[in-house]
Amino acid sequence: MDRQFSGSPPREACGCAQRRGKRTAYIALGSNVGDRISMIEQACKEMDLRGTKVKRTSSLWETEPMYVLDQDRFVNGACEVETDLEPLPLLDQLQDIEKSMGRRKLIDKGPRNIDLDILLYEDEKVDHERLKIPHIGIPEREFVLRPLAELIPHKPIDSSRPWKLIQDYLNELPSAPEPLSTITPICPSVEPLNALKPTRKTQVMAILNITPDSFSDGGIHTPDSLRDTVLAYVRGGATIFDIGGQSTAPGTLEVSAQEETDRVLPVIELLRSLPETRNVAISVDTYRASVAEAAVKAGADIINDVSAGLMDPDMLATMARLGKTVCLMHMRGNPSTMSKLNDYPNGLIPTIARELLERVAAAEAAGVRRWRIILDPGLGFAKIGEQNLQLLRHFDELRTWPGLEGLPWLVGSSRKSFIGKVTGVPKPMDRVFGTAATVAAAVQGGADIVRVHDVVEMGQVVKMADAIWRY
Repeated sequence: MDRQFSGSPPREACGCAQRRGKRTAYIALGSNVGDRISMIEQACKEMDLRGTKVKRTSSLWETEPMYVLDQDRFVNGACEVETDLEPLPLLDQLQDIEKSMGRRKLIDKGPRNIDLDILLYEDEKVDHERLKIPHIGIPEREFVLRPLAELIPHKPIDSSRPWKLIQDYLNELPSAPEPLSTITPICPSVEPLNALKPTRKTQVMAILNITPDSFSDGGIHTPDSLRDTVLAYVRGGATIFDIGGQSTAPGTLEVSAQEETDRVLPVIELLRSLPETRNVAISVDTYRASVAEAAVKAGADIINDVSAGLMDPDMLATMARLGKTVCLMHMRGNPSTMSKLNDYPNGLIPTIARELLERVAAAEAAGVRRWRIILDPGLGFAKIGEQNLQLLRHFDELRTWPGLEGLPWLVGSSRKSFIGKVTGVPKPMDRVFGTAATVAAAVQGGADIVRVHDVVEMGQVVKMADAIWRY
């Protein structure tokens, strides 16, 4: 039953005295001063430290200011929290977090480094001089409704009007001149991904496999040649380097975690030492939590796990603790068994979507923030021949699948066997033209990052594809 709080309620009515166990609330997150995403992430950490557990987060959305227009753009989001605090003590806690983070309110609805508001608290109504729940601004603010619609689209704002849901309020808003886009941070030196921005540029991820047995480039990148290769890739347009020390090609032997780490770390250290690579991001391609942690400590910005946390039970928790952006790829089984696990009786796209939704939910349950997640459809992983072509044809359907909307996508088609089968080119290194077609298709379908071996050539393909489809 809803409770109605008046302006000067007795202590019992305001919920200050009675403890009723864990309660669910939804908190708005906003910032438009300084490192906006870092501020929001710090606020979430502070809530966790003080016992208000952040259970799930929305994406972050970059928005124009509202009401006071002469200020910088905001980053806004929302989170679902579990708390044993009543509404007013929860408000006190949030305001204390704002104060501890340096929040100074000089102008109402003006610039602020952090803004935390209670949007909903269970199904309760609060009418207090300090607090109104549901928050009175929800129905008119797209930057509030969009994050809430990711978390609880089918929940009413007002429990006395259960027929009108959050998604309904969002659908009723007039169309904005420019649609809002999610924002996914990569690193300070690389522009964040804006997965819903029509004019966004596609990022080129250069593959650096430091392995003797990778299917296409095993043994090519040696200590003597690596520096020249890296510089050529930078000139070719690479903004992200993906470093792998364990081949995931079918039939390859698994090396120890220590050997994988020993292969990867010197490359990260090299990239961090070169002035020419100071503005690139570093990704570590690993399914091992210990390798990911060592790589991040050495300077990696992204954890790219082909198993989406399935091959190491410690990976998702490690991702959450490290707080870096992560890439979760669709795969079944492991590199030795995946090629046989390619049956999709309920449809390829619906099944990939469902299985990726499960991995996203598992990552969020482990504490990975939604705005830190990139997805990869896993071309060539538990998919054979025509299935890869079908995936590229219907990639836009996967991107817009309910529950996956707004997340950025990485596509890695480079030199893969399905290209060889179509083109009749047996050697992976000779599949440049076939790869170019798949890269163009990925850009048309909405990819945010393409992962490639032939960086110079695919950099040109991406520029042309962006000119055609991202304008």
